[in-house]
Order: sequence, then C-alpha cells, then structure tokens
Amino acid sequence: MTPVPLLPALAAHAELRAHAPAARGCPCAPPATVLADRPDALVVRHGDVVAKAHAPGTDERHLAARLATAAHPGLADTLLAPLAARATRLHDRLVTLWPYGAPVDRDDPDAAPWEAAAALLARLHRTPPAELPAPLPDMRGPRKAAQALARLRAAAATAPHPDTPAVERAWSALPPWARAEAPAPGPARLCHGDLHLGQLVRARGRWLLIDIDDLGLGDPAWDLARPAAWYACGLLGAGEWARFLDAYRAAGGPAVPATGDPWPVLDVPARALTVQTAALAITKATAAGRALDEVEQDVVAACRRMAAVPPGPAPRGTK
Repeated sequence: MTPVPLLPALAAHAELRAHAPAARGCPCAPPATVLADRPDALVVRHGDVVAKAHAPGTDERHLAARLATAAHPGLADTLLAPLAARATRLHDRLVTLWPYGAPVDRDDPDAAPWEAAAALLARLHRTPPAELPAPLPDMRGPRKAAQALARLRAAAATAPHPDTPAVERAWSALPPWARAEAPAPGPARLCHGDLHLGQLVRARGRWLLIDIDDLGLGDPAWDLARPAAWYACGLLGAGEWARFLDAYRAAGGPAVPATGDPWPVLDVPARALTVQTAALAITKATAAGRALDEVEQDVVAACRRMAAVPPGPAPRGTK
C-alpha cells in the first residue's frame, strides 16, 4: 500500500488543479477517488482531474520525454494528453496530471472496444520516431517481463512453488531480446509497451490510450502480444481476436503482415507475455498463501506447452 503521507498530498494536488485558487469549497462528491493503489502507481481523481504518482525511482528524463510525446499534437487522436507539461515531486515521487476519461466497462465484455484499441495501436506504430518532440527510451515491455521473472525467483527463494520450473523453462527458451538482454529485431517503432483494455479511456468523445510509463521505441508486435497470448491460452475468443487483428491490419498497422499468418511475428512476444503473466500469478498466489485459480492454471499450462516447442525466429522483413 502507498505510504500514508502521499495519498492526501496527491489528493490535494489534484484538487488544486481541478478548482481555481479563488474557489470556495469543493462541489465534487466524492471530493477524491483512488483509482489505483499499487507499488508502481498511486492514481487519484478529483472532479475532472487525475493525479498519478509514478513508481519510485522513475527516471525523470525518460518521463519528461514520454510526457512530451503524449502532448504532441500529431498524437492528439491517439494518446490522452497531460494537463501539465512537466512532472512535479511529492514525497519523492514524480507526479503527473491528466484529464479524466471514462474507462472500459468491465461488466460488459461484449462491448469491449477491440477495434478502437487496434486502430489506436496502428496509428501509434505508424508515427515516425523522427517526428517526435523528444528522443524516447526503449519500450519497457521486455524489461517488465524480466522484472516479473526476478520477482518470481525472489519469491521462490523463500517459498518454492511447484509450477515455477515450468515458467523458468518457457522463459529460458525465449530469444535474448524478449528477455530484455538485447535490442529488438527490426526497425524500432513507437510502442505503448503495456497494451490491454484497461489502458483505454473515452475522452473528448473518442477512445484514447493512457499510461505512458512503458511508452518507447521497440518491436510493435509487443503491443499485440497480450491479446495474442490470451487467444493462444484460450482466454480470448476467436471472434474477439479476429476483430482486433482485422482492425489493426485495416488501419495499416505495421507490426504484422497485411495478409496471411501473423504468428511467425507474434509468437515470441505472445510467449513472453504469457510467461510474465504466469510469473506474476505464481508470485501473487504465493504471497497470499493460496492456490492458483483456473485462469492462472491455464496460463501456467501454456508455459508447459511452450517449453516443449521452442519458438522459431521471426521473419525480419515484416517489421
């Protein structure tokens, strides 16, 4: 949980931006809402303003470049733009301000905006890096997968889990770039780095991408990897996957070939996201002293299958 002093300070920071200094009293009800409270982020909403405290140790220079990219007019139809061009510090955490956007309705899976997510990704991936306002760091997707494995190993050192070896074998079969040990193959493109439906909000009458913490340059196939992994694990239906993939291709997305089998390109990133998901699931289950649930078991089972069939190299000409 977040240290106690940070939460009221963040709420006050959001309130100050939400209301003019001369305003008397706060008309908002409730005055502040905690949208997320995780070790890597505390997010508070006040009225139409959202304040986010980024993870401890966030690189200020990298965050500044990501903020500048989100504010770039050329990406106004793709990324939610921040309310302030620079981050501030509260209790030694970097804090950014954003307009509120309505999230995807988790209680209505049939209305999930797969086509909108795909079109947003395609526009992001088509943006020439040379046209961005600041040099961006690498997309953090592979690094986050490696961090998930590090957490699993730390947990296994004190409380071994019987499924850990299967996850480790699947991880070791991945090429170095997918383990954040080497540059990604092919030309680097602008990537979100952590795409899932929770990263979409509806603002200004349209869907936009949020959460720039992993934004950077890398292999755009990584942004398709989570829905691809869910489909491969049986957690996403064939219809939803087809909607997403077809919409991405129709929007000119460069991560996969325009026609034909996309899996030679998606296989490695999808495997890496599957391993990351399994590692985090085991770590959290171990910490809570509980067994894996059905979905978590499915992801671990996928790791066992992956370890038995190593990935092949992705064709270089499709990126």
